[in-house]
Amino acid sequence: MAVFALPRAPIFPDPALADKDGLLAVGGDLSPQRLLAAYALGIFPWYSDNSPILWWSPDPRLVLEPSCIHVPRRLERLLRQGRFTFSLDRVFAQVITRCAQIPRHGKIGTWIVPEMLAAYCALHDLGFAHSIEVWEDNELVGGVYGVALGQAFFGESMFYERSNASKAGLVILSRALHGAGFTLFDCQQVTRHMLNFGAQIISRTEFLTRLAQAVKHNGIPGKWRLADGSLVDG
Repeated sequence: MAVFALPRAPIFPDPALADKDGLLAVGGDLSPQRLLAAYALGIFPWYSDNSPILWWSPDPRLVLEPSCIHVPRRLERLLRQGRFTFSLDRVFAQVITRCAQIPRHGKIGTWIVPEMLAAYCALHDLGFAHSIEVWEDNELVGGVYGVALGQAFFGESMFYERSNASKAGLVILSRALHGAGFTLFDCQQVTRHMLNFGAQIISRTEFLTRLAQAVKHNGIPGKWRLADGSLVDG
């Protein structure tokens, strides 16, 4: 299948036209308008230094229902111990920067290039990109960030500097999303890590059907915060 060159307008071809690896299009920009148009269609950017912007729509897709997250007993016990505390959208820029800086096993560099980092910080300022921060003794030790549209959350990356910190953040975020009515947590690609939390592999067709329903609903505008474990606007 062909890989499409994007026009100036923030529009995309049908995700079903992506190649066997999920690559759909190349080019365009990382403006908020284009990013939001992409996510609404189940498309996301992923590329590295010295590469044009690449847009992907994998098939199959890995998704987690926030209401059905599986929490291992050891991790549940850790959460009850209160070793970590959590916040939402307090230090988004620090979370995405740390995600960009952490070494990846077997990989050189990062896909969170400076232009990508700036683009998601802009989405955060507009109230569409969010982070959960994990703290230990007032030190940032883990975090997760992603994009929210309607009742869908698109997980982008996570980091940890203490054992189980990002896992704990993922659980707290999923529970908060469930409480706020979110029905879909997009994991984008299949990983053993997310399968262990109860994520399911579904076809692109099913994913896009569920996504279309999720984005019809109103989201929670602006910056978020945690209040007794619940997600509320800031």
